[in-house]
Amino acid sequence: MRLTAYTDYSLRTLIFLALNREQLVTVRHIADAHGIAKNHLTKVVHHLGLLGYIVTVRGRNGGLRLGREPCEIIIGEVVRNTETDFYMASCFDQASSGCIYSAACSLKGELAKATAAFLDVLDAVTLEQMAVKEERKRVAEGGTSAVQLHFKAKSNSA
Repeated sequence: MRLTAYTDYSLRTLIFLALNREQLVTVRHIADAHGIAKNHLTKVVHHLGLLGYIVTVRGRNGGLRLGREPCEIIIGEVVRNTETDFYMASCFDQASSGCIYSAACSLKGELAKATAAFLDVLDAVTLEQMAVKEERKRVAEGGTSAVQLHFKAKSNSA
């Protein structure tokens, strides 16, 4: 299974915000850190705001922050809320399926189980766990993570 770029950007945004909780972050900071088009990321951020994962603060010194504690953000939930569908094959979509085997096919059921197992794994992971892993990596490397370095460089140049 492959996640869409939209979900990938959503997860990157949430991780970035979890790692930079002590300050408001702009869409530009996140876009620059990940090499993502700001316009596309703005759509992602808007959707994450509607879902309550992030809060936006307007104004000259505004920005973004997490709308929930990282331990309350379940990655499986984020993926379910940002993916458009989980069709592993065309037979999952009744409207477009033209498979001659669909009436007696057991593959569809097995693919549905595989998708459920994939999401079950993600349901066991929180944003906090992902941020802690990144933080441990930073400490092991003896310094500031690339995300934080990029953020500080951009903040200092502004």
